[in-house]
Amino acid sequence: MTEEFRPPAWLGNPHVQSIFPSLPFRRPGVERRCRSLLAASRDEILECGEGVRLLAKRATQQSRNRPAASRIVVLLHGWEGSSESLYILSLGQALWERGFEVVRLNLRDHGDSHHLNPEIFHSCRIREVVGAAQRLQQLEPAQAVNLVGFSLGGNFCLRVGARAAEAGLRLEQVVAVCPVIDPEHTLVRLERGWALYRQYFVWKWRRSLRRKQAAWPQLYDLSEALELDNLTDMTDHLVCKYGGYPSLEEYLHGYAIVDDALASLVHPTRIISAADDPIIPAADLARLARPPVLSITCTALGGHCGFYDGRGGLTWIEREVLATVSRPQQ
Repeated sequence: MTEEFRPPAWLGNPHVQSIFPSLPFRRPGVERRCRSLLAASRDEILECGEGVRLLAKRATQQSRNRPAASRIVVLLHGWEGSSESLYILSLGQALWERGFEVVRLNLRDHGDSHHLNPEIFHSCRIREVVGAAQRLQQLEPAQAVNLVGFSLGGNFCLRVGARAAEAGLRLEQVVAVCPVIDPEHTLVRLERGWALYRQYFVWKWRRSLRRKQAAWPQLYDLSEALELDNLTDMTDHLVCKYGGYPSLEEYLHGYAIVDDALASLVHPTRIISAADDPIIPAADLARLARPPVLSITCTALGGHCGFYDGRGGLTWIEREVLATVSRPQQ
């Protein structure tokens, strides 16, 4: 049964929820708590088909002198996050301590992976994430695969889940925390909402683009994109010039999960969202297809991928994810 999320009053504000868990001053403490996971993790380059390579950090149970895990959890970060994001590390440690194999997957051009593929990342590159899941299944065919993603990573996990049957993937559970539902609505929220979010993502995206240009100087001069100061213009410029899309609208529609996009889900899938999310409109949840395998939890509070209750030990969202992926195998 889902535990109700009840943060203390000082953590009730949606912006506090969205920002506080990832503030830099928390990194030393989180990394200390996760030092065994970090020590056990090894870089792995996954061949995802069509020449695409994605960087993953894998922690096995054998690394702690235990039998090989029968279940694997693939963790996928949000846009401009990485396998080193605090929420990924913290959840990864909790899963690894409880006997799961943990793979912290980086999307293209996230983390230290800008050099692996010449083409620039965009959010419609779903085939390579499906390919990463297929490769993990090929490497360990006896393991049950679980997918857990946050924000844009949650959107990717849901789209992988919707393609799983066709791709021959055997998934045990899919969990998406505050997934991007309608990218057009999310972009509007980022542009018109609290300016701090827009400024933060513009800063991080510029940093990523500079790394891409440094890795592939013979292919890119991204100075025009770097001069733009808002997400809409940057997205429009990059996806039309380098992504092969005729318009911003067609691109945004390409990774929306509304209408029938999730109708093909056949594996147990859970979405956890918050009604007060300042970036993902909760009203868009009503626009999702509702196959029998899909369950949706929408809390009153929680912000964007926050769900931080200020307790010691596991956070509310970590307890919920653990409870979901720990359900007995069918």
